[in-house]
Amino acid sequence: MRFLRRALATLLAFTLAAPVTAAPALWKFGDADTTIYLFGTIHALPPGYRWQDARIRKAMAAADTLVIETLIDKDPQAIARLFPPPDPSLPPIVERVPEKSRPAFAAMLARAKLDPAVLSRMPTWQASFMLMGAMMKDLGVARDAGVEGSIVPRFTPAPEAKDAVPKKIEALETASEQLSLFANLPEADQREMLASFADGEGSARKDYAKLLRAWSSGDQTEIARAFAEDEDLTPHLREVLLKKRNANWAHWLKTRLATPGTVFVAVGAGHLAGPVSVQRILAADGIAIQRVWPPRKRRSPSPAGPAPAKVAR
Repeated sequence: MRFLRRALATLLAFTLAAPVTAAPALWKFGDADTTIYLFGTIHALPPGYRWQDARIRKAMAAADTLVIETLIDKDPQAIARLFPPPDPSLPPIVERVPEKSRPAFAAMLARAKLDPAVLSRMPTWQASFMLMGAMMKDLGVARDAGVEGSIVPRFTPAPEAKDAVPKKIEALETASEQLSLFANLPEADQREMLASFADGEGSARKDYAKLLRAWSSGDQTEIARAFAEDEDLTPHLREVLLKKRNANWAHWLKTRLATPGTVFVAVGAGHLAGPVSVQRILAADGIAIQRVWPPRKRRSPSPAGPAPAKVAR
């Protein structure tokens, strides 16, 4: 499943270098007393990847609230409660991938030092998450290596900064809600996600490199095309993972305009590109969105998002 593989294969890009001038896309909208910035993220980045420019730093500095997709409780017991108990009735984990993929899958488990017997007691989606975590550890990629991991500390005052005004950090979804998106997928979709680890080893790096280039240059058209051309992103998955969530988030953002302040909202870049993007939904509700362009890079408005009323600086 190329869509989920791209989401998970960010782990494999740790050798990629940052461009000389990165300029990820940034938008803003608001009213007389509220400003909301929209920023699309990559959930895992190569170490040291430089992506923050003056626009983004200025927007974060102005914001009194950060909103991300979800907040993960760092308490191990709290995390454990999010996952179901072992299920001995499930078939062995290797049998949940197509027969042609089993040799590569078994070899991957061995390299990751994961016990197939332990994974076999888990729901298929959870086994996929375990494999992802093991791959990250093996590659030396930290779970907080993405954009969100860099942004959150900027909204958390250092202990020695006694006079610093604390900023709020909120989430659009709970961790339980996010995990339920995968737990409630049909078993066939869960197994395709699992098999993608083995089937996509050869193309994962290439897929991610292409997506990373599009994101770092603010190319929303290319990001939208990557999702539109993904044949494995079935109508059901598009409805569950993109369309419904984007509609929920757009409603939240529209409601948030009633609260004065400046908000920096950071969500996966795929949610801000294409015909069902959050911006398109907001625009359909009559909310004008402006794209905040880099000072020296004027570009034509991307068809992947609503045309701005004027260029914001």
